[in-house]
Amino acid sequence: MTEEQRQSYHQNGFVAGVGVFDTSQIADARQQIEALERDHTAGAGGHDLNQFFRVNGHLVIPLLADLARTPAILDAVEGVLGPNLLVWSVEFFIKEAGSDKTVSWHQDLTYWGMGETDGEVTAWVALSDVSIEAGCMRFIPGSHHGRIVDHEDTFGADNLLSRGQQIADVNEADAVHGPLRPGEMSLHHGRCFHASGANKSSDRRIGLAIRYVTPEVRDDAPGRDYAMLVRGVDAARGWINVAGPRGLFAAPDLAFYDRVMADQSATLAAGATGDVSMYGAAGEEGASQ
Repeated sequence: MTEEQRQSYHQNGFVAGVGVFDTSQIADARQQIEALERDHTAGAGGHDLNQFFRVNGHLVIPLLADLARTPAILDAVEGVLGPNLLVWSVEFFIKEAGSDKTVSWHQDLTYWGMGETDGEVTAWVALSDVSIEAGCMRFIPGSHHGRIVDHEDTFGADNLLSRGQQIADVNEADAVHGPLRPGEMSLHHGRCFHASGANKSSDRRIGLAIRYVTPEVRDDAPGRDYAMLVRGVDAARGWINVAGPRGLFAAPDLAFYDRVMADQSATLAAGATGDVSMYGAAGEEGASQ
């Protein structure tokens, strides 16, 4: 990132339009994603493919782990978090052409069990054209300077968040859109208010969300959680470090996936007013857009 982009992130809580992949790399990544959809519709280990796309897929799908290690992405993230980086989650966010699904205003950190940390950032990479028409994210500048606010659990049918959680009384007039061209990414802080609209375009809206954390995030966090070291060192040793998958849907990785899901589900469900899990209906988005 440029120094101007770094300053924009710290001031506003987000920055968009950071280039990380060229045209051929994006075409190859999309081809691999759609090959997985075509060849592995049944999923593996008792889970369907969309679950792996939405929760912890980097534990069982090498493509996701490899994308999270992309040097251009890590360079940008290092610019805001520092030299020691772990990956907590890697997810695909796919809204089909013409989808009416939306994502309400929320803060990512609300239910993650990480507290008020500044040591987390989401890198959201566009693998297709993510225009305003396609339902790009929009942000409230400066909202990350406050604390985590109250969210209402609506469990709305058209809301793609796991609880339909939403922040009341957000002024849409303050919102800034973050459209992305294929190969560009945005970075946003876990306390930054953000939302996204329906995909009214004629193409799928494909995004890759990578949640990067620093070793120190676990200092005061409850329970157990897992992350993949991708740059520097984890001297704090609060995370249970993972190495990434042996291969596509390898049996030991699938068993480990279930263990991670069980440990993380307890954190996600804390304080919920209804039944939630790390993953819900097909296409459901658990924590972002």
